[in-house]
Amino acid sequence: MSDLTSLTLKAALDGMAAKSFSAVELTQAHVEAVEAAKALNAFSFPTPDKALEMARASDERRAKGQTGRLEGAPLGIKDLFATEGVQSAAASKILATFRPPYESTVTANLWRDGAVMLGKLNMDEFAMGSSNETSAYGPVVNPWRAEGGNAKLTPGGSSGGSASAVAAELCLGATATDTGGSIRQPAAFTGTVGIKPTYGRCSRWGVVAFASSLDQAGPMARTVEDSAILLTSMCGHDPKDSTSLPVETPDFASFVGKSVKGLRVGIPREYRVDGMPPEIEKLWEQGIAWLKEAGCEIVDVSLPHTKYALPAYYIIAPAEASSNLARYDGMRYGLRVEGQNLTDTYEKTRAEGFGNEVKRRILIGTYVLSAGYYDAYYLKALKVRRRIADDFDQAFEKVDALLTPTAPSAAFALGDKSDDPVAMYLNDIFTVTVNLAGLPGMSVPAGLDANGLPLGLQLIGRALDEGTLFSLGGAIEKAADFKAKPKKWW
Repeated sequence: MSDLTSLTLKAALDGMAAKSFSAVELTQAHVEAVEAAKALNAFSFPTPDKALEMARASDERRAKGQTGRLEGAPLGIKDLFATEGVQSAAASKILATFRPPYESTVTANLWRDGAVMLGKLNMDEFAMGSSNETSAYGPVVNPWRAEGGNAKLTPGGSSGGSASAVAAELCLGATATDTGGSIRQPAAFTGTVGIKPTYGRCSRWGVVAFASSLDQAGPMARTVEDSAILLTSMCGHDPKDSTSLPVETPDFASFVGKSVKGLRVGIPREYRVDGMPPEIEKLWEQGIAWLKEAGCEIVDVSLPHTKYALPAYYIIAPAEASSNLARYDGMRYGLRVEGQNLTDTYEKTRAEGFGNEVKRRILIGTYVLSAGYYDAYYLKALKVRRRIADDFDQAFEKVDALLTPTAPSAAFALGDKSDDPVAMYLNDIFTVTVNLAGLPGMSVPAGLDANGLPLGLQLIGRALDEGTLFSLGGAIEKAADFKAKPKKWW
């Protein structure tokens, strides 16, 4: 049955439709794969009984001729999404006992379409991290290993569990979130496809908030078509989220395979950063060549405020985090550590409940919002954000999409950068601009580095123009013909 786990989402849906196998058989194969892959630590809370129960219900619906878009597909859910009655901890001690009495809109949409939940996926605590080492449940391990080495590598963050589980064939696809690159960077590190849609495409209702003006849910999958199928189900207007856009959701899969002839693709000169590894540069040139061969016109563009993106992001995101995380105080839900008085209870609860990275960002955020520093830091960062969005607006007057590298390197070893927060933050150098401007961005696996580790190319599109990204992503996927998989060691 293990060959069932190597199917793409599309092939699995087609197989169930043809009655080649049932949802229960497919789910059982994935439940066994999850159980056998504990060394990856990708799942923080597997739910095998619930998965098989949902699969049986799916088979019953299919027998009656009632099939949804994702009927019977076993998926993993990032631990940031509230799932009714199932632990939703955001990989933090402070929420370790939280079992929400409600369902996030994104996961409710997936269950509406017939998907099956294999469990909750590990992640960086409160989605704060680029290597999945800040989780209260321990680091996630990348299923890939460098040739000739056995060092444990990061799967990227914060959606490391999602990336690792998809790459290791533990689920057909996964939900993830992206605040500064947390879908795209892990996708690049694990040879998977990840898309962050336009801000407001997916409802944030029921998703634990990190930075509300930047957070956006999206899918991770093994192919461009699979990610398109998942995104179509995840999206939709939600009156419960004031930032949810009242727009129709297209059938994103219909864009995959469309001709990209005549599309103008921009190459931003500011993304050629000092010290970028030659293999990243080479892959970028290869991506440009592939798109030229597919009939695209390549245009040099400038995004002059790119160099200010990381500093602006690391002011805005912690500022919003310090505000959002003020609600975890031991009063209403989650961890409570009794103190001698109210203030002591607050202090002890938050000191014990939050990990070091979360505390660091809360402190930074509180500092930049404090009297005397608000104008100097936070307001200035908001002005820079506006300039970055303007840069993209001007670029998109000339081009239909942009092509850049996804990350400045391949996956690095766990522990390599955990003592240097600034080095860790630099992992987001190519991805944060997209969140600051609210645009869609996609990472597509495009090659291997000298150590046999995957590298990704990033496509950036106009707001609400994910369709063009799926067409271009399909063209890169076809040209790259990326078939490499991690060798099983777990």
